[in-house]
Amino acid sequence: MSAINELISQIENVDLRQRIQKEVDRMSKQKKFGLVFEEHLPECTPLYDIPVKRGATVALKTGKVNDNFKVLKISDGKALCEKMDNHELSEISIEDLVTVAQFGEPIYPYLKPIDSICNAPDSDLWHTLIEADNYHALQLLEYLYAGKVDCIYIDPPYNTGARDWKYNNDYVDTADTYRHSKWLSMMQKRLKLAKRLLNPNDSVLIVTIDEKEYLHLGCLLEELFPEARIQMISSVINPGGAARDMQFSRTDEYIFIIELGSAAPSQLPLPDEWAIKVDARTNRLSWRNMSRAGSNSSRQHSPGCFYPIFVADDGSHVVSIGDPVPIGVDRNSIIVPEGCVAVWPMHTDGTEGCWQLSPSKLSESMSKGYVRLGSFSSDGRMAINYLNRKEIEKVEENGINVIGYRADGSIITDESGFTRKYIPGTQWRINSHNALIGGTNLIKALMPGHNFSYPKSLYAVHDVLRFFVDNKPNALILDFFAGSGTTLHAVNLLNTEDNGRRRCIIVTNNELSNEESNSLTQRGFKPGDEEWEKHGIARNVTWPRTTTSILGKDTNGQILQGNYLGTDIQMSDGFLSNTVYFKIGFLDKNAVALGRQFKELLPLLWMKGGAIGPCPQLNSEDVPDMMILPENRMAILIDANKYASFEQVCRAITNLKTIFIVTDSDNGYKEMISPFKELDTYQIYRDYLDNFRINNGR
Repeated sequence: MSAINELISQIENVDLRQRIQKEVDRMSKQKKFGLVFEEHLPECTPLYDIPVKRGATVALKTGKVNDNFKVLKISDGKALCEKMDNHELSEISIEDLVTVAQFGEPIYPYLKPIDSICNAPDSDLWHTLIEADNYHALQLLEYLYAGKVDCIYIDPPYNTGARDWKYNNDYVDTADTYRHSKWLSMMQKRLKLAKRLLNPNDSVLIVTIDEKEYLHLGCLLEELFPEARIQMISSVINPGGAARDMQFSRTDEYIFIIELGSAAPSQLPLPDEWAIKVDARTNRLSWRNMSRAGSNSSRQHSPGCFYPIFVADDGSHVVSIGDPVPIGVDRNSIIVPEGCVAVWPMHTDGTEGCWQLSPSKLSESMSKGYVRLGSFSSDGRMAINYLNRKEIEKVEENGINVIGYRADGSIITDESGFTRKYIPGTQWRINSHNALIGGTNLIKALMPGHNFSYPKSLYAVHDVLRFFVDNKPNALILDFFAGSGTTLHAVNLLNTEDNGRRRCIIVTNNELSNEESNSLTQRGFKPGDEEWEKHGIARNVTWPRTTTSILGKDTNGQILQGNYLGTDIQMSDGFLSNTVYFKIGFLDKNAVALGRQFKELLPLLWMKGGAIGPCPQLNSEDVPDMMILPENRMAILIDANKYASFEQVCRAITNLKTIFIVTDSDNGYKEMISPFKELDTYQIYRDYLDNFRINNGR
């Protein structure tokens, strides 16, 4: 590069020299290894809550949100607009325009309550559905839960080119020289935000994909999560096969598992269909040979495990355990107690080996009955067996009962009630994961007449989540490509099975199919109109599925039939569950800075406080001096002059978890929170405004 820069410096034309230097600098920054693709900015965001004003950037409600105009003048309900790419002027009715935010502009989101369902009034656990573009939802969630999410499950668009109800699945830009660039750019920006949400010490990201993008997604994940352990599972979701012209039919899809920190799949009690090879021996205790085999099994490899075990000469029991014999000392020089035989870790070829356990560990295992003697062979050797850690778990934790002891002190067990727990392989062919059985047919039962394209099997999502949250009954689970809402449905099923309190947040847009949007446009409706919005996926699929599954009745009010596969849970029973439905809106930054719009920010504060209990609401525009909310385990001081009364009331609440204080004074805030060091405390609106000003465009 130094030679090139030297040559560039010799160019006399200043403008040409600068232009060439700029291009060379740009080329030098391009990656030489790894995934290379063309960057795309996220779509502009329509801000339906922000009125069209002079100087605003706007788009046509019925046009592309990236085709932007600048409003030069407003008069008599019309706006004089300048097209931003070609500077053409046109006069457009304000009713046909929507204010937009371009990438890089700070936006100030809030949560607008749309609906809620409470089928467990005695529970303070609430799930959340957020209707929004997921990029901006992730920005909001980063403010709320950075580093606190235990599990993210997503089923992103597969870039098939389809334009169905689920979402626009066409991520191929004709301007790209690489057909995957637009899709990769979309995923990269969202995964970067998702990573900041995950707990770096113990969390998992689960991503499903098919053959069109799995290679590129895998490279992207390796690049974004270099510290993680990544595996890919092949899961059969369509045993009948999806036809491919002149190709093999597609029966499976792929599941990427990205484990951060100490995250790892749990061993679960699984039926035989999860095992590639069913081995009946795994359903009972497996006694292992105490003599180490294979590599690193000689005396020299583990001198501390070369020692004699003195067995009664009738082979009935162990009398004592000898000390390790140092290398160089002949084992035959060791004195054998009278009435005993010394048993050594010897290989069949006569060479000296070593035991699996140290003398102290062997003594501990013998005291619990976890060591068993075989019989003497003709050459005087004896097989000694023991239970390793996993086998001991079967006895101590997983239902194998001790019913007696043999003469050698080893346990006698009843294994009839034992179901093995294990982690399966990476090839899954599970009947209930069939997308027709657990997806399409289930949607039809919940919402007769709805035609939702390619729903995930409820049980496929349930099972993969279970491996990572089975031991986390209070896990926070996020899905920001929610589709029909399968993930929330699966979390409710998991909680019902084991009385868990896992909380789920799902995010989906409210897109329509091309057919539906064309029909509404012809009838004169535009995005933002109530008639338009009620036909979108969030309101017409995700929310109805959530409510019907919780209530145990379909959208026609008929009681659901049957039970959830593999359980005795009746669908008609519904779930003891609560969920609130929000839509993201955007606030005027100046109004927020002046301390107004508190009513709009209250649901956001509720979520930041842990979404405990029903979301509080203000029923008037009058803002109180303080809000004490024991049901939500939080308190908000709005007028700092009332701090003395606020502190006194808060001290009387035993289960308070979160305190919000509205003040612009950093010193005043620090002083006011000093009595509440054990609680979560936040300074608003400073905390909120700073977050979205600093983090915009990242």
